[in-house]
Amino acid sequence: MSPSMTTLYQQHLVILTTRYDNAMAHFGLDAIVLASGEKSYYFQDDHTHPFHAYSGAQQWLPFTLGADTYIVLQAGKKPTLVWPVRDDFWHAPNPVPSGDWQANWDIVSAKKTDQWCVGLPKQTAWLGPNAMPFAVACEGLKAYVDFAKAVKTDFEIHAMRQANLRGAAGHMAAKEAFLAGTSELEIHLAFLNASQQSAFQEPYPGIVGLNEHAAVLHYEHKSTAKMPASRTLLIDAGANEHGYASDITRTFTRHNDDFRALVNDLDAMEQTLCRSALSGVSFRDLHQETLVGIATLLHQHKICSLSVEAQLAKRIPQVFFPHGLGHLLGLQVHDVGGHQIDQAGTLSLPDEQAPFLRLTRTLEQNMVITIEPGVYFIPMLIDKMQAEINNHGCDMARIAHFMPYGGIRIEDNIVVKHDRPENLTREAGFSQLSPEAFGSH
Repeated sequence: MSPSMTTLYQQHLVILTTRYDNAMAHFGLDAIVLASGEKSYYFQDDHTHPFHAYSGAQQWLPFTLGADTYIVLQAGKKPTLVWPVRDDFWHAPNPVPSGDWQANWDIVSAKKTDQWCVGLPKQTAWLGPNAMPFAVACEGLKAYVDFAKAVKTDFEIHAMRQANLRGAAGHMAAKEAFLAGTSELEIHLAFLNASQQSAFQEPYPGIVGLNEHAAVLHYEHKSTAKMPASRTLLIDAGANEHGYASDITRTFTRHNDDFRALVNDLDAMEQTLCRSALSGVSFRDLHQETLVGIATLLHQHKICSLSVEAQLAKRIPQVFFPHGLGHLLGLQVHDVGGHQIDQAGTLSLPDEQAPFLRLTRTLEQNMVITIEPGVYFIPMLIDKMQAEINNHGCDMARIAHFMPYGGIRIEDNIVVKHDRPENLTREAGFSQLSPEAFGSH
C-alpha cells in the first residue's frame, strides 16, 4: 500500500477496534472470533461454489480474504490473524500477503487440523458461518456490529471509489460493444476485460439486457446471438476492491428518439435525487419523492394522462417502477443493516407502499448508498394494471410503442454528506449524458 493508504488503513483499524471493544464490553465478552467461512461444493461434485468471505471478517483486511481464515479480537491486544496453510499439491500456494499492514497484526499460520483455538478465553463469541463448539451464544452481537457497518471509514470509501473507477471503465467498454452490434455475452466479456476481473470476481452477477430483456429486473442470461439492430442496452454491473463493491447501472440507446428523451429525463431526475442524499434525510421520504418524479415523467411523456396526485392514489408509478430506490452498499452489494434503526437490532420494515425497499433508515454522514430509479415496461405488471386498476389513464398504444425498448435504470453510488453528497460513480469520469454516450442519431 502507498503511505497514504497505509495511514487510511491504520485509521480504519482504530475505528473497527473501538467498535468491537465496545461490543465486548456491552455483552461481557473476553474475545470475538470472526470466521471468513468455508468453501462449499456443488452437489455430488468436487468443484466449489464461488467463495465470498463473511463481510465481518473481510472488513478487517486490505486484501480479498479466502476460506478458512479467522480473526481473533481481544480488548487491549493486537488482532490475531489465523492464516490457513494448504498442505496439498492440487492448488497454488497461499502465502500471507506482504505489506505494511502486517505491523498491526499478530499472524498465526495453521492447518485445518491445528487446534489454534486452544487457550482462548471462556467468554469467546463467534461471528460467521460454522461456529465452533467453544463459542458462547451471544444474542444481539451480530445486530450490534452490523448497525455500525453502514457508516464507512475513509479507507472503505477509498476502496469503493477505486471499485467505481474500474466499474465505470467496464461500462464504457460495454457501451462500445453494444454500439458495435455484439451479443449480450460479448458485451459482458467487454465489461469484464475493461474492469479487469473474471465473472467469479464480480461483486454480483452482471446484468446485461438488450431490448425487451431490459425490462427484466434481474435478467440472468447472456445471449450469444448478435443484435446489430438492438435499440437498448441496460447493464447493471460492478467491480470489487479489497472486497468492497461498486454497483452501477446505465441504460444506453442507439437512436435519438422519444425513448432516449425518457432516458435523459430519468437521468436528470436521478441526479437530483443523488444531490438530496444528505445526512438527516429519511430514505423512505427519498423513495416517496422518487414515486412523485416517476409519476411526473409518465405524465410528461404521455404514458399516463392522470395527474401526479391521481397516479399516486392509484399506485400507477409502482407499475413502471416496482422496486426500491436503493440500498446500503459496501462489503455486500445489498449491505447489512438496511432496516435496522439501532444497535439493539430494532427493525423498521418496508410498508405496502414500498414493499421491496431495502433501506428504511435515516441517512448519516459517510453512509454509502445506491440511488437507482427506473422506468420499465413489464408485460406482467401492465397486464395486472389493466385487470385491477379502473380508469388507470395509461395510453396502451404508447406503452406498446415503448415495450420493445424494455426499460431504463440509472444507478450511482453515493457517499452521504451533511451538505454535498459525493457521487463516486459520476466522479469516476462516467457521465450518463456525455456526448459520446450514444450511437448514431
